[in-house]
Amino acid sequence: MLHTRQVTAETVEAVCQEAAAVVRRGGVIAVPTESSYALGADPWNGPAVERVCVLKGRPTGKPILVLLANRTQVFRFARAVPKLAAALMDHFWPGPLTIVLPAVSGLPALLTAGTDTIGLRWSACRDLQLLLDATGPLTGTSANRSGDAPACAAEEVARAYGAHLDLLLDAGPTAGGLPSSLLDLTWPPRLLREGAISQATLEETLARFGESLA
Repeated sequence: MLHTRQVTAETVEAVCQEAAAVVRRGGVIAVPTESSYALGADPWNGPAVERVCVLKGRPTGKPILVLLANRTQVFRFARAVPKLAAALMDHFWPGPLTIVLPAVSGLPALLTAGTDTIGLRWSACRDLQLLLDATGPLTGTSANRSGDAPACAAEEVARAYGAHLDLLLDAGPTAGGLPSSLLDLTWPPRLLREGAISQATLEETLARFGESLA
């Protein structure tokens, strides 16, 4: 049976600690973000990342982004942070921008999919921020089977995965809408996915720093 916990003002602290215990032992949880639910696991735990890929039916050549509790955690995953990346973090974080940077060594191969890069995001979702404070960074791929629409309600996640998940954090319906925009800053800057932040907005911001999209 799938274990579901309601996330409310009264339960959030206990729920976050329970989720952290599940993640520490290699479990996979479903968590709310500002747009949809996501599958969360310890990004440094290879078997846990593999479970995420199997649950999602994710192609092995597709990287998985990481959700951060704060900006300082960038340095646990990125071996280089160019000045432009720092400026965009100042401007858009916390928010729906995933920044792709050169990855540190030792990350699970399924996380980076052989790209030698890692996508990182600091979300503005308050419930998720509280959770990440307890669990540390988590994988952030959307909680749906590959090819299906993102799940915006806990009931949709439960139907998709059932008891294959270790814990489902039900914070009610998410806002839906576009996912995060995905910007590769390994040079030259490339927009890999236009999402909640439009290409025009990113181009305008990059221009302020004398840069442009490739």
